[in-house]
Amino acid sequence: MGKLNSKVALVTGAASGIGRDVCYKFLEEDAVVIAADVDASALEALKKEAPGKGLRLHVIQCDITKERELERLVSAAIQEQGHIDILVNNAGVMDNFEAVADVSNSQWDRIMNVNLRGPFMLMRLLIPHFLHHKYGNIINISSIGGLQGGRAGAAYTTSKFALNGLTKNTGYLYAEQGIRCNAVAPGAIETHIGDAIDYTKLSKDMSELLITGMKLNPRMGKPKEIAEVVLFLACEDSSMINGEVLVADAAWTAY
Repeated sequence: MGKLNSKVALVTGAASGIGRDVCYKFLEEDAVVIAADVDASALEALKKEAPGKGLRLHVIQCDITKERELERLVSAAIQEQGHIDILVNNAGVMDNFEAVADVSNSQWDRIMNVNLRGPFMLMRLLIPHFLHHKYGNIINISSIGGLQGGRAGAAYTTSKFALNGLTKNTGYLYAEQGIRCNAVAPGAIETHIGDAIDYTKLSKDMSELLITGMKLNPRMGKPKEIAEVVLFLACEDSSMINGEVLVADAAWTAY
């Protein structure tokens, strides 16, 4: 018997990086996993490579920026499994380190829709379900970019600060009704989230500021290390933790 003991978990951004390792870790701990991602081919690869031949892994293509697709996702998951116990809002995108004067409307909307609006809508959809079952566990994948001002651009930083606030508010307001809501704030992790950053477009001053901050980073982390933190919040070992943002950054923000 694993730590999750047949609980049903819905994970977004599941096909790569932290999301992929969360799915695999949950499967190892006897959960049933509904893996959602916008990339259908990556989802198929996820299922093919899953431990135990992926028998407890179910994949659903979904664009979390579209409310109707989220409604379809939740409906399909509940219809197939009967209930959902755990929600991991992992899907996220990075900005290009633009300061506020350089952020376009389209860039702002893209970051907010994926990093904040998508998690908000999924939480809003699932809270009534959790209340009905008197149990629910929400884990939002945030960032140390949501704790300090110099880890990303204006849009990404704002989205993660807001996600942390949403986490704390939700954890507090539903604490007496069997629902927990926490966030994990990773530091620098070896994923592909930063692949789209065009460092050639950064000004000299901005580049120097970023380099100064990166020099303080003790080391890069691996997705599987964050998956272990998510597992801790997902299981009953962390039953007293609610409304918290748990930092996992190898002491980068300790300076």
